[in-house]
Amino acid sequence: MTLKLDADMFDPACPSSVLPFQIGDKWTAMVVLCLEHGPRRFSELRVPLRTVTPKVLTETLRAMERNGTVTRTSYDENPPRVEYALTPLGRSLLTLIEAARSWTRENKSELVAARKSYDPRLS
Repeated sequence: MTLKLDADMFDPACPSSVLPFQIGDKWTAMVVLCLEHGPRRFSELRVPLRTVTPKVLTETLRAMERNGTVTRTSYDENPPRVEYALTPLGRSLLTLIEAARSWTRENKSELVAARKSYDPRLS
């Protein structure tokens, strides 16, 4: 028998409500990976993240800065230079991202098959 779901199972005060990114938020995870080896400028991030719009990348970086996973450093130069870097908290996300990537590698064929079955146009 299936148990009834509790209406209060997701308490607004639950620590999970402060999760810094949604599972599947590909831009946050990709930014973390881009910053893994050191600070990068916005234009540098745009190279591997070429399909993200500047607006979405800006929003992602601001959200990450708000959550304490990224620092934004502005240099008083001409032209102005801004760099983004992972904080220690941001670096701790690398472990989670690697776990998700590993799971995806292990289950890729099942995922692709399920998607093809669900949407025959993908065949």
